[in-house]
Amino acid sequence: MNIISIYLENGLFFYGESFGATGTAVGEIVFNTSLTGYQEIISDPSYAGQFITFTTSEIGNVGTNSQDMESNKAYCKGILVRNYSKKYSNFRAENDLDSFLKTQNVMGITDVDTRFLTKMIRQDGAMMMIASTEFHTKDKLREILKNSQRIEEINYIEEVSTKASYIHKTGVFDSEKFIYSVPDDPKAKIIAIDFGIKRNILNELTTAGLQVEVVPNNTKSEYIINKFISGEIKGVFLSNGPGDPIVLNKEAQIISELSEKNVPMFGICLGHQLLSIAHGYKTRKLKFGHHGGNHPVKNLKTGAVEITAQNHNYSVPDNITEIADVTHVNLFDKTIEGLIYRDKPIFSVQHHPESSPGPKESNYIFRQFVNHILSNGK
Repeated sequence: MNIISIYLENGLFFYGESFGATGTAVGEIVFNTSLTGYQEIISDPSYAGQFITFTTSEIGNVGTNSQDMESNKAYCKGILVRNYSKKYSNFRAENDLDSFLKTQNVMGITDVDTRFLTKMIRQDGAMMMIASTEFHTKDKLREILKNSQRIEEINYIEEVSTKASYIHKTGVFDSEKFIYSVPDDPKAKIIAIDFGIKRNILNELTTAGLQVEVVPNNTKSEYIINKFISGEIKGVFLSNGPGDPIVLNKEAQIISELSEKNVPMFGICLGHQLLSIAHGYKTRKLKFGHHGGNHPVKNLKTGAVEITAQNHNYSVPDNITEIADVTHVNLFDKTIEGLIYRDKPIFSVQHHPESSPGPKESNYIFRQFVNHILSNGK
């Protein structure tokens, strides 16, 4: 391992040990509290442009494998861990984490105090940082960071979205047989707009009984509306994705046009936020966001508290209750976690019901979506 230098925009400068990719990278630092599933987290396109600080101290101990990829590649800038385990042990493992990060061009930083970094992010908020195996002076790193774009200024959707439409073929992973099931006789067909969609969201949609056509983020609303009017599709899914939703004017306009035609829709995470923006309610940035697999969310319809997986830095505004009813609330900070729109066949959630990784208490929402579109949102 080699020395890697890190500089944060609050002035903190420190060194770590490098593994994975080398070079120089700029991104936003956040922390994730999940105990397992580091490969799913690293390959989640929602982390594009970010450095992930893992609060779990041992990372790399189960290696990596092709089945746990949530996208075709990893889009995060790098990861920070307390201890990188060079040796791994798992019957599903195909490679070590160091080699995996090299192939994905993702930086690894170890031998750093992740507890201190997590406390700092909680106090100061998510912020921009730079990591480099090439430059090792504070002044040089500060200069590069100062002259780099902030994450709020970059549209990462263009990078992570599919370039061509396709039909998703597989379902949820069978943990006993370690194979993916393929559902027979779909109940309906939908379109999923890819803003950085996770593979296991698509798996959950197909397992719930849907045929899913995945389309690029810039797909014309007319294309989708015509398929809906003709009866070819019954609804639209709006995916998760990276970055600040406020910069996604084109995507918000497409959603607004679909809403005007009363196309049934379901959004997760970024899709949830874009629905709010499309209806005239701008999102706000949280201090350090929600990233992890242990967030309690109260279902206001049933009264049940669901432990959820989360990965976002933004929240819809409280005054969206002028046009929508709140269905779920985050019990950590009372932010809105779920909405159902009045007079529109639309609902959404902020958390990740596919939970890869994480608890599966909220995956009933995918079956709820099937019932939603079969009844035309009524």
